[in-house]
Amino acid sequence: MSVKMKVNYPKVKQDSNNRVYVDFMHNDKRYRLFNGSKINCNIYPNSYPLNKRIAIANTLASEVYNFLCSGKCITQFQKSKLIKSNMTDMDYLDVALEKKLKENHSDKYKSMLRFVHRGLSKVVVNQNITLKDINKMLFKYSSGVSFNTVKRHLNVLLNEAVRFGMDANPLIEIKSKKTKARLHKPFDNINEILEEIKAYNKQLYLCCLMTYGCLLRPHREIRELTWSDFSDDLKYIHLSGNRNKSGRNRIVPVLIYVRDILVKGEPHHNIFSGKPQPLNQDYFKTLWSRFKKQSNTLEQGQTLYSFRHSGAIEIFKRIGSITKLQKAMGHSSINVSLIYLRGLEIAELKEEDMPMV
Repeated sequence: MSVKMKVNYPKVKQDSNNRVYVDFMHNDKRYRLFNGSKINCNIYPNSYPLNKRIAIANTLASEVYNFLCSGKCITQFQKSKLIKSNMTDMDYLDVALEKKLKENHSDKYKSMLRFVHRGLSKVVVNQNITLKDINKMLFKYSSGVSFNTVKRHLNVLLNEAVRFGMDANPLIEIKSKKTKARLHKPFDNINEILEEIKAYNKQLYLCCLMTYGCLLRPHREIRELTWSDFSDDLKYIHLSGNRNKSGRNRIVPVLIYVRDILVKGEPHHNIFSGKPQPLNQDYFKTLWSRFKKQSNTLEQGQTLYSFRHSGAIEIFKRIGSITKLQKAMGHSSINVSLIYLRGLEIAELKEEDMPMV
């Protein structure tokens, strides 16, 4: 017969700076929780006005009590060596950025984290981050897409700072902006546009052909391909999870019209640069912009990604299986593929309408 450990009900207290916290003993150790992050609970009393903090803290105390009574232990997050006493919010944000930059993320993702950190640093007045500071930073973005992108990356840093000891994340009070889906208009004249691109630039032609025929994303997945990513007979491309957006390993067939123009090089050489290093990350974006200016075939709304979207439509028309399309596109879920197809002006679809396996 197991003996249930007695748990004393946590007390709500307030420090000299009017910050409220929950105080309790657990396993002979005293804890002071200013928020619910260590019990996986989204309660941040100090993000509320002063007259509401005690009431919210009492809710937090109740959640902590139930958490401990269930037999769980308080999560102990590993602290950075830079964590010291009397740190400001910006100090915590600096540590949060340092930690995220050491993790296995793409260069583009890390660059965006640096960008939002730098942007917030410019508007914070007294080193403690307020809702007013965040509003000042975010609402200069009139585009909903830009607003949401900056907000999403900033939220990553602020949540990490809270894990290290910052009182609360003021960003939880700000909602994302509604945005209209950007439509990449598919090609009705795929052969004609490909011939025009072939005459313009062979590198761009191969990129577009693989975007359409292999359903890979052009700016990273295709641009970074090396010959070692191909099977010996060039019939398949193998991409590990850290090389594609979905984070999953992918095996992609290479069709004959793509294989016919491939000239295999050294295993670890990039297929476009002929060197170990890939072309710069804006290479195809720049090429496409230049081609678009002189093209007589392109229509409004047609982009480099339109080749991938056109390929997706062709697959769906032939097989009618959303599950196969999901795997071919490397989407994380069926719902992503459904949204993808709705955005391409295909008849309104629901998951329950699709073929099941």
